[in-house]
Parts: sequence; structure tokens; C-alpha cells
Amino acid sequence: MTSAPFTVPARPYDFTFDPATTALVVIDMQRDFMEPGGFGESLGNDVSQLRSTIEPLTAVFAAARAAGLTVIHTREGHQPDLSDLPEAKLNRGNATLKIGDVGPKGRILIRGEYGQDIIDELAPIEGEIVIDKPGKGAFYATAFGDILAEKGIRCLVVTGVTTEVCVHTTVREANDRGYECLVLSDCVGSYFPEFQRVALEMIAAQGGIFGWVAPSAAFIDALAPLLAASAAQ
Repeated sequence: MTSAPFTVPARPYDFTFDPATTALVVIDMQRDFMEPGGFGESLGNDVSQLRSTIEPLTAVFAAARAAGLTVIHTREGHQPDLSDLPEAKLNRGNATLKIGDVGPKGRILIRGEYGQDIIDELAPIEGEIVIDKPGKGAFYATAFGDILAEKGIRCLVVTGVTTEVCVHTTVREANDRGYECLVLSDCVGSYFPEFQRVALEMIAAQGGIFGWVAPSAAFIDALAPLLAASAAQ
């Protein structure tokens, strides 16, 4: 992979990255959040609000994989005995089904259950890393940070759900650790359109206080030299 810098037109200004030290991070695209019968719906949310992310993220997957970028998926979920589930999280909200309860897709947000896994449309392929996390952020109580360090990753292209919760928490955690984050605006989703808008504004505010924001097409266009080289092989 070339080490030349690549540039994405973004807010608040252009985002420059080296593909060799950049990872595509795909946060929590799980059935429990994305499909009826899961945790998201049990909280009273319209899960169809998140599904607009699938088509653009599919295109990003194709480009990132062809360009040879590191791809890392995360899944929120807990141990079957709930030993890693704080009582405050268990009792938060007014869900009809709580974490650990049996729903249409198995026990809600429990590792190894059908609902806790990633949706078929965005399933990881062989060789891609999957991080199971008990919290909202990808760094908390996981090997995520160690994996990034081992691979020499300095930039994260962040996608997934939900924008104002797990995406925002991970971007903030990454920012505190010195990572540069580009959030793809059409590849992150919220159950609440207003939260989506404000969460993206917060990331790019004050000269990029947490990172950069750009549409996925701009990121894919930036990878064009790598994609052309890959196609020519």
C-alpha cells in the first residue's frame, strides 16, 4: 500500500490521511439495534431510521477492502451471566425488554446471541477484526486500543450507530488518545434526526474539536488512486 497522503474534502477543513495507518471502524451494526425485536425497538425507537446507513456503508466497505485498509467492527454486548453489566445500565430507560431478557432474536445484547451479531448486509469478512465491548465506547474494557497500536493506526474513519451515543463516545475516546477521526455523515445513524444533525455539528465544531465530518462519496473518491491500482492488478 502506498504511504502517500490522501485528502478528503471535509468539515471543518480537508482531512488528510495515510491509508497504511488508517482503519475503517464500523460501530455496532447489530440486529439488536437495526432490526425489529431488538434492544433498540424495546426502547420505543423506530429502527428503520438506522437502515439508511446500509447502502452507503456497503459502498465504503467495497472501497476500503479493495484499497487494503484495516477494517474493525464492534459489537456492544454482555457476558451471559451479566457480570460485566452495571446495574445502572440495566435499569436505565423504560424498555419493554431489558438487557439479558429473551426477545425474538434471543437474549437482548448478550454475546453469542443472534440479535447481538452484526446484520447480514454488513457482515465481517475473513480477516477483519471484531471487538466485543460492554460499554458505549470502543476503548472501554476491550483490546481496541492495543490492536490500533499494534497495527500502527493513527487515523480512524468512523461509521455505525448510533451517532450521538456509541459513535460519539468512541470518537471522543479516540480524540483523547491522539487519534484523528473522520466521521462519514451518511454512514452513521440515529433514531432521532435532530440528534443526528447536532451530533455531527458537535464533532466538527470549533475547528474540529473531536474530528472531521464528510460524506462517504468524498472518502471513496479520495481512495481512487488505490482502487485504480487494485483494479489493474
